Amino acid sequence: MSEATFIEALRSIATHPAARGLMDDAAVLDIGGTAIVCTHDMIVEGVHFLPDDPPEDVAWKLAAVNLSDLAGKGARPIGVLMGYGLTGDSAWDARFIDGLRVVLETFETPLLGGDTVSLPRGAPRAFGLTAIGQASDGAPPRDGAQAGDALWVTGTIGEAGYGLALLQAGEPAPAAPITAYRRPRPLLAEGQALAVHVHAMMDISDGLLIDAQRMAEASGLAVEIDLEAMPLSSEVAGQKIEARALRLSAATAGDDYQLLFAAPCDAVLPVAATRVGRFSAGAGLALVDRTGAVPLPGKLGYMHD
Repeated sequence: MSEATFIEALRSIATHPAARGLMDDAAVLDIGGTAIVCTHDMIVEGVHFLPDDPPEDVAWKLAAVNLSDLAGKGARPIGVLMGYGLTGDSAWDARFIDGLRVVLETFETPLLGGDTVSLPRGAPRAFGLTAIGQASDGAPPRDGAQAGDALWVTGTIGEAGYGLALLQAGEPAPAAPITAYRRPRPLLAEGQALAVHVHAMMDISDGLLIDAQRMAEASGLAVEIDLEAMPLSSEVAGQKIEARALRLSAATAGDDYQLLFAAPCDAVLPVAATRVGRFSAGAGLALVDRTGAVPLPGKLGYMHD
């Protein structure tokens, strides 16, 4: 099964209100009037990180991508549970533990427990992490966008994708995109500040286009994105690629872990963000630039086949 088909099949099981119909990045449990946010992401060698990525960076990424899901719900971390696959490389494991200690201390998140298993020799490394948080402002859903809302993003788009391309080409610089790929920063404070101002919010993990489409589809709306409004870092913008192709590449690369949210066009926001599109009645994703309509690329972002 593809990822989408598998998740669709699970919806008949995930009937608890906290599951949000598996249409969101996290479950939200109402416990005595307190919103407890739970999320779980896995990362696999050769899929989410490169075989020669430093173990410390792999640990950072494992924690960061899960904490980013909490950020997308405006939640404060309570703690994490980890599933770890042992491969018999004690030195690698020790460096991973050092990296995990650093990332959890950085984001003031305790390790609460988990499980370990032994993987077959030669198997790709695989790890899972469950992050638990508390949201004081209702954990904005993915499906709350309203017709007339603007689509906003924090930060810049495409830097991590560029960093991955550099590493795959054996290029050690520039450093900023490589750091963005290996060590994304979950925007926890920003998510908590935005939660009360937005109608819908999520983090960008699989690419701006596919994640915007998911928000629009969950909300029962159409969304239009202006490619030229998409914020790019100087490193990404400086690539020697035709302008439209460069922007489409950035918009579909994934691993940005910026916040994507729907809020009124005239919203006074507590954090810096860029308006990149708008929601309207209807369905589907449309792209424009200064020349008019832009055909959708063959792939909108990353999907597990």
